[in-house]
Amino acid sequence: MIVKEGDQIPDFILPDQDNNQFSFSSLRGKKVIIYFYPRDNTPGCTQEACDFQKLLSQLAKSNCVIVGISKDTPESHVKFKSRQKLEFTLLSDSSGVACKIFGTWVKKSMYGKSFMGIERSTFLIDEEGKISKIWRKVKVKGHAEEVFYASKEK
Repeated sequence: MIVKEGDQIPDFILPDQDNNQFSFSSLRGKKVIIYFYPRDNTPGCTQEACDFQKLLSQLAKSNCVIVGISKDTPESHVKFKSRQKLEFTLLSDSSGVACKIFGTWVKKSMYGKSFMGIERSTFLIDEEGKISKIWRKVKVKGHAEEVFYASKEK
């Protein structure tokens, strides 16, 4: 079952960039922006991460944290975070457990070829662990600001 707005997020555990087990339930009591992105160190994914990073301190003031998820390895995440000076958690979903819960592992096509990949998507979760807003098929330009404003409304 794929989650939708209003649904409670089931707890899931994934390794973070430091290979520590990260449990979603550890974020209860905070607003959470979970964003799924295709790959570390690609132009769109780098721009999106940097845009969220720019808003990090403002989001923290309203008890909101950011978590990025891709299928990249923890080692890849360490390099990406270091290179881009990212200060938020990146999770490695190599098994696809979170992609399945959130419905972000989809059939994509590029240059006439079909393949499976992560659909760029963002989920705003409230303090009780319920989804208050979903963005799918995200376009990077202006997206982080849109999510930021939505987080202030909820």
